[in-house]
Amino acid sequence: MNRDKHISSAFDRDLETIQAQVVKMGGMVEAAINDAAVALENRDEDLAEQVRRRDKAIDALEADINEEAARLIALRAPTATDLRMVLAVIKISASLERVGDYAKNMAKRTEVLSHLPNIVGSGIALRRMSVAVNRMLQDALDSYIRRDAQLAEDVRQRDLEVDQMYNALFREFLTHMMEDPRNITSCMHLHFIAKNTERMGDHATSIAEQVIYLVTGELPDDARPKSNAVPTAGAESTEV
Repeated sequence: MNRDKHISSAFDRDLETIQAQVVKMGGMVEAAINDAAVALENRDEDLAEQVRRRDKAIDALEADINEEAARLIALRAPTATDLRMVLAVIKISASLERVGDYAKNMAKRTEVLSHLPNIVGSGIALRRMSVAVNRMLQDALDSYIRRDAQLAEDVRQRDLEVDQMYNALFREFLTHMMEDPRNITSCMHLHFIAKNTERMGDHATSIAEQVIYLVTGELPDDARPKSNAVPTAGAESTEV
């Protein structure tokens, strides 16, 4: 085996290891989204606390991925397509970390909401929205593993559905607040959860766009489909 083949083989092995970490991180984030939504629907403070605690492991895994990716660039000096794959790993893991933060914040607000008046149907509606986002994330990661640009484009198109869910929930919460001022605090927390869930969908879409770039060498040149925005405050910071 000549030196170039040896370097290529070593790069492939290292990249496979990092990609396995990304897949593991994706599974952890998917579980966080699901558990946070279940905790919200059931007002389960114990499950919400578990989601919050597990976020540290997601953050640690992202740090490991970044460290390994930096080491791979330094040691293997990848060029062209190989470098694009490493950079995609870094960007995908960053998106996953942000989604994990949003799930953690859903769990934090669940602990507050459990002591506030219940807004009937809100937990079910938000869980339905989180399921749609989780499916987008699963398919985005599957498209990455399979290098499937068509599946990635399908994820992009489905972001519109999540936007529409968010807009409908915003109007529903606004109605509850107008009908009874005692609902305002609960609905404000629920609104931020809905907005953060919509942001999760944006990050799943960003992962899909990275896959398209990875496969084709070009980012999508058309704007992703978006529903007409409702006038809202921006999503909360996910810093804790």
